[in-house]
Amino acid sequence: MSLLETIRQKAANNPKRIVLPESNDQRTIDAANYILEHKIAKLIIIGKDDISKKITAKNLKDLEIVDPETYKDTERFISTYYELRKAKGMTPEESRQIMMTDWVSFGAMLVRDGKADGFVSGACHTTADIIRAGLRCLSIDKSIGVVSGSFVMEVPGSPYGENGVLLFADCGVNPDPNPRQLAGIAVSAAALFEKLVGKQAKVAMLSYSSKGSAEGPMVDKVRQALAKAKEIAPNLMIDGEFQPDSALVPEVAKIKCPASEVAGKANVLIFPDLNSGNICYKLTQRLANARAVGPLLMGFQKPCSDLSRGCSWEDIVDAVAITSVRA
Repeated sequence: MSLLETIRQKAANNPKRIVLPESNDQRTIDAANYILEHKIAKLIIIGKDDISKKITAKNLKDLEIVDPETYKDTERFISTYYELRKAKGMTPEESRQIMMTDWVSFGAMLVRDGKADGFVSGACHTTADIIRAGLRCLSIDKSIGVVSGSFVMEVPGSPYGENGVLLFADCGVNPDPNPRQLAGIAVSAAALFEKLVGKQAKVAMLSYSSKGSAEGPMVDKVRQALAKAKEIAPNLMIDGEFQPDSALVPEVAKIKCPASEVAGKANVLIFPDLNSGNICYKLTQRLANARAVGPLLMGFQKPCSDLSRGCSWEDIVDAVAITSVRA
C-alpha cells in the first residue's frame, strides 16, 4: 500500500470536517463524491443548494452545503472579520462583501470558528489567495513564526527517504527566507512528516556546500538556520549544510560527511530559497514520475492545504485526507 493510500485509510479511521470552498469547479465535485463514498472525511462545501444535484455519493450524512447568503452565522462572521481587519483599514461594508463573495475566506472563518477542522482550496485560486485567507482568519503558530508550503513526494521505486517518500519545503511561499524563518520551516516540516508518515524525521538543510566544501553568504544562511532550528527543537534530528547527494545517498555521505547521523538518510529536505525548492519538486514530479501533494501550508495553528491550479480531482482527495490526518 502506498503512503497516500495509507493516509486515506488513516483519515477514514477518524474523519474530520474539511471545507471545500471551490464548488464551482468540477474537480471539487468529483473529489467530494469520492471522499463521501469512501468516508475519508466529512465535508462542508460552500455554494448554493443546487450543488446537491451534482453529488452522486450515497453517503450524504457527512455532507453540509453552506451558502453564505443564508448561513446562520454569516452576520457574526462579517462582524468578526471586520474586527480582525479594521486596524488595516477594513470597513464593515468591505467585510460584508468579502464574506459574501470570497468563499475561501468564508471557509477559513468556518475553521477559525471551530465549525470545521481545516480547509482545502487552490484549484481555481492562487497560492497568494489561500495564504491571504489563512493569514487573515487563522492564527500563526508563534513557535514557528512563518507560513510555508511543503510537498509530500512519493517517488516510485526510489530507495531514498522512507522507501521513496520525502517531504520538500519550502516550495511555495517564501522567496528568500532569513535564517530564523528557514529554521521555522525546518521544524514545522519535520513535525508534518512525522504526523503523516509515522517515522522519525531526518532533516537535511540543503546547500551547494557539504559541511564546508564551499563558502559564501548563502552557505552562511543555511548554517545559521541550522543553529536556530536546534535551539527551537533540541531533540530534532537535523543537520547540514548538505548538497542533495550528501543528504540522500549513503555512499556519498560516507565520503563527504562521515560523522553526520543525517547524511545519506534524509527524508525531509529543506531548500534555502523558493527558486531551488519549487524547481526541484517540479523536476522530481516530472522526471521521476513522482506523486506530489501540496503545497501543504505550515505555520498556522489549524491545518489548511493549497492546491496546484493544474491539480486533478485525485489530488484534491489526497489533500483532504492529509488535512484530515493533520487535524
